[in-house]
Amino acid sequence: MQKTISDTYIHPTSVVDEDCTIGKGTRIWHFSHIMSGCTIGQNCNIGQNVVISPGVSIGNGVKIQNNVSVYTGVICEDDVFLGPSCVFTNVINPRSFISRKDEFRKTLIRRGASIGANATIVCGNTIGEYAMIGAGAVVTKDIPPYSLWAGNPARQMGWISKYGHKLEFDNNGIAVCPESGEKYILKDNQVKQIMSDSI
Repeated sequence: MQKTISDTYIHPTSVVDEDCTIGKGTRIWHFSHIMSGCTIGQNCNIGQNVVISPGVSIGNGVKIQNNVSVYTGVICEDDVFLGPSCVFTNVINPRSFISRKDEFRKTLIRRGASIGANATIVCGNTIGEYAMIGAGAVVTKDIPPYSLWAGNPARQMGWISKYGHKLEFDNNGIAVCPESGEKYILKDNQVKQIMSDSI
């Protein structure tokens, strides 16, 4: 039997603790655990066997695929995509016999960024807006906006548009997304979207 709270679908096999906030239109699927003190925005899709830990903040329109644990210290802004079985950490030097809960490091996933299946994000880093992390990559440092990374440890493979296409820059440092037609500029090793015809 389906469970609905404020236009939110929660599968009956999932557990939603008290004192968490879940936005309108969000769907939570089989065998997931939404823990006390976390916040999930509107129109999110939380896949099977997902854990959202206390204090985690999930923005609007976020898609979390199956088998992802989002640990305390992680913040996902709007429109983030977390691929199947991607991994977060929140402590640099974990030991089972030493409590390090006061040493959690913040991991920030900026708006529109995508993390591929089985990728690992080492805590304390920021994934920039609309960046894309390839499947199986291991991220050990901050990732610039609109950048594409893959490998272990992850290395930059180029630049990517908001729509997820690799950008090819001309001699003037201008690139056009083949899907949207949006223009981007590469300057000082940073990419920005051009919001008008003027540069």
